[in-house]
Amino acid sequence: MQLKQRTISFFKWLGLRRSLLLIAFGYWLFCLPKVLFEAPTSTVIESREGFLLGARIAADGQWRFPATDSVPYKFERCILLFEDEYFYKHPGVNPVAVTKALWNNLTTDSRRGGSTLTQQVIRLSRDNKARTYSEKLIEMVQATRLEFSYSKEEVLSMYASHAPFGGNVIGLETAAWRYYGLPAAELSWGQMATLAVLPNAPALVYPGKGHEVLLRKRNRLLKKLMERGEISATDYELSTQEPLPGKPLPLPQLAPHLLDRMVQEKPGQRIVTTLEYKLQVQLNNSMRLHHGNLASNEIHNAAVLVLGTDSREVLAYVGNSPTSAAHQVNVDIIRSRRSTGSILKPLLYASALQEGSLLPDMLVKDVPTSINGYSPTNFNKDFQGVISAREALSRSLNIPAVRLLESYGLERFYRKLKKAGFNSINRQPNHYGLSLILGGAEASLWEVTAAYAGLGATLIHFDQESSQYRTQEFHAPILQLNTSPDLGSVDFKAPIWTAGSIYNTFEALQEVNRPFGQELWDSFDGAQQIAWKTGTSYGFKDAWAVGVTPKYTVGVWAGNADGEGRPGLTGVQAAAPLLFEVFDQLPKSEFFAKPFDDMVQRTLCSKSGHIAGPHCEHTEQKWVADAKVLTLSCSYHQSIFLDTERKYQVNLDCYPSTAIKNENWFVLPPFVAHYYAKNHPEYKALPSYKPGCFPAEMPNMEFIFPKETSDIVLGQDFSQQPNEVVFKVAHRKSETTLYWYLNNTYVGTTDVFHEMALLPKAGNHLLTVVDANGNEISREIHIRNP
Repeated sequence: MQLKQRTISFFKWLGLRRSLLLIAFGYWLFCLPKVLFEAPTSTVIESREGFLLGARIAADGQWRFPATDSVPYKFERCILLFEDEYFYKHPGVNPVAVTKALWNNLTTDSRRGGSTLTQQVIRLSRDNKARTYSEKLIEMVQATRLEFSYSKEEVLSMYASHAPFGGNVIGLETAAWRYYGLPAAELSWGQMATLAVLPNAPALVYPGKGHEVLLRKRNRLLKKLMERGEISATDYELSTQEPLPGKPLPLPQLAPHLLDRMVQEKPGQRIVTTLEYKLQVQLNNSMRLHHGNLASNEIHNAAVLVLGTDSREVLAYVGNSPTSAAHQVNVDIIRSRRSTGSILKPLLYASALQEGSLLPDMLVKDVPTSINGYSPTNFNKDFQGVISAREALSRSLNIPAVRLLESYGLERFYRKLKKAGFNSINRQPNHYGLSLILGGAEASLWEVTAAYAGLGATLIHFDQESSQYRTQEFHAPILQLNTSPDLGSVDFKAPIWTAGSIYNTFEALQEVNRPFGQELWDSFDGAQQIAWKTGTSYGFKDAWAVGVTPKYTVGVWAGNADGEGRPGLTGVQAAAPLLFEVFDQLPKSEFFAKPFDDMVQRTLCSKSGHIAGPHCEHTEQKWVADAKVLTLSCSYHQSIFLDTERKYQVNLDCYPSTAIKNENWFVLPPFVAHYYAKNHPEYKALPSYKPGCFPAEMPNMEFIFPKETSDIVLGQDFSQQPNEVVFKVAHRKSETTLYWYLNNTYVGTTDVFHEMALLPKAGNHLLTVVDANGNEISREIHIRNP
């Protein structure tokens, strides 16, 4: 009976022991939290080469960079010799060191630590709790569990990333930048030895008596490194002469606005960006100099964005000029919505080329225009009469652009802009109206530059052999390295604009007049060919310049962030100089290859740019976008019959057929010719008909002002007296006499410039003009008092 009781007691003891062991094993197995370190980290951005561009302090006020995957060799050798020489041999706890520390603490008044680096990682993860024996036991248990789950290299990386280095500096990489202004991998042996001894006593970093202790500790470690053969005697002597760090250094701020963006989008992360370090530094310096020039005219803000045309990677990001807080230095101009000015005109030009309603050099009208009450004006307040579409684009004339948008279709063009990534243009098309093409909408430099890069990339990726495109050419720029652009699938249909229409557009954009100092660019061998465009918003508030080459797309904006306009704040004066300075710092490339498979050769009239008609005297073969031509053949050249002296027009009813001379003549309607002749003295108006001949059905004269159904409000001078109204007429003959009548009452004559100043009373009137041959035109007008 007694044996039986002993046997039962023995098995109970075994069961209890087994239970305790299971409980202990369960505790050990689950003693580590899922997330070892929960403290917030700094947001850090690096260049594609790995250089620090900027960092933002963590939410808890500590400079704590996100953990790194590797530890520099020098730090590894220093920290192991100083803290844990048997790190790679123990399982997380060093029994010999623990025993020595315990015996020392029990037998003497001094305190000796026996913690391994693994134990210190646990203590750091537990917020450096008070050093009691129970806490030390927990650290030892969790240290063995940590070693079971992670490699030695990972444990060492945890220590390097979370060790304190004095003040609010946490982690080796942070300390390297704060104390030496260098990445940890570039520190010397002396610098690394200093940082290796700091976590043991972080307060020693502060200037004062602690510096002497820090110096002795560092030099002891350096001597140990020499004795172990890690460094030579010469390295030891030189390292001991290196000064200790003083006041923490400010971290680099090479792309502060991009850093702000990453704080919003990827807080607490280390982002390796696509930025090129050298280029970013160069453009910061260029911006500093350019801002000095702008500030003299009280223009305080500017921004530059550089993209790889093919890759769409952001290579440089200068979000604002180095201005003051009073002038919104913290505003990221690259993402700000600003009036687009004329920067969208090339996209409309390409749209019309693609549709076939426009040919590259086709003459378009540039005359006073009013469409549903909207009357645009050119920047120089002048009119060309007619001008080639290419020149109208390169000179950024407003009236031809508005007329083109009206004929192409506002909604059609609006849909293209949305597909091209202009998300800031987010209201209905009718909200913007035809002013959309002159800056009536807002977009960001980010969107504008990306759209121009999309145009260039469409040309680059167009497959000449299969005539195929990539469907997603107009995607957003890429900021994070090793992020491949999604170009979509392959398709025979162009994503937005065809290669031919883009190439014709880029040809026109090469002819934009460059700023001062760049005028003779094409006179030099190897000059960079750039398709570029400027833009200026109404009121001189926004200046744009965007340029494209096969390698790079550069966008520049200049102005005031608060919207204040300034005289001289134009694209060519304020933005273009910086644009070309940026291109001068970039490697040059050949211009885009001509996409022959998406272009056709057409016979065009050299003067009118239309499909050559039967009366065009000079024609030429030109490569144009492959589109169904919706325009008529040249109607400007007409066949006319002249008398023997070529002085009058004649016909068979009044002149012998054998004496008639046939000539081809460039003819413009009188209204258009009135403006064209001012800028083209070589223009010859049609000769008048010989007396007695029946004239053709073409008007000899037209009203320039007033327009049909005009409602004229009399202006007032400073004495509040009504001003006269100046009425204008264009006549086919350059010199002829016109007779003016108001309500059938003769009021005067004009000879060369047919302008008549009258002051009619309020009410309805009939204005009549008669030329010397008896031809007359009339117009009803309505006059209203102010």
